[in-house]
Amino acid sequence: MSTYVLIHGAGSDGWYWHRVAPLLRECGHDVVAPDLPVGDERAGLAAYTDVVLDAIGDRDDLVIVAQSLGGFVGPLVCARRPARLLVLLNAMVPRPGEADWWAATGHPVEVGPDFDPVAMFLHDVPPEVVAESAAHAGPQADTPMAEPWPLERWPDVPTRFVLARQDRFFPADWQRGVVRERLGIEPDELDGGHLVALSRPEALVELLERLRAEAGA
Repeated sequence: MSTYVLIHGAGSDGWYWHRVAPLLRECGHDVVAPDLPVGDERAGLAAYTDVVLDAIGDRDDLVIVAQSLGGFVGPLVCARRPARLLVLLNAMVPRPGEADWWAATGHPVEVGPDFDPVAMFLHDVPPEVVAESAAHAGPQADTPMAEPWPLERWPDVPTRFVLARQDRFFPADWQRGVVRERLGIEPDELDGGHLVALSRPEALVELLERLRAEAGA
């Protein structure tokens, strides 16, 4: 079977995948879900990538799943280790040399003084999971989003994009446009918000397994 490498997004940790990982293991897969150094202002994309590669070790048959900010990291992992499939989940899709992804993509959601992260990110997450989430959320250093994205081109790996239709932070219509423009593909879709691994893990795993099978992984 495969090794699923699960890369979380900004201001979070590997706990983000705690409802998904057991379901993938029940399917017979190995799973790694490392904690990125999100609070370390010294850590850039190279450090984030090294953390993931260290967690992978000598595993192979890799399926890389990268959520939100993890979309910057997943392709960098694929550039250094062969992977069967890269799945971007409600993810940032970078371009070579790009240093201000928010402006370049015209991200349409304002993060101002009245920004409510619970309403934005956790609106469809079960209350007991919301209660646990506070222990796994913290500040996100600007470093990995401020430096130019380092690859000269997208890695040679089959790539799919999954968007959640009720994502309030990365609205679905806007995501579709970004994916078509930058990857030249149509996204796969499911119901849920930005943190769909917390809100709809079963539906997400079903979709991931279909994408893996379609890729021959």
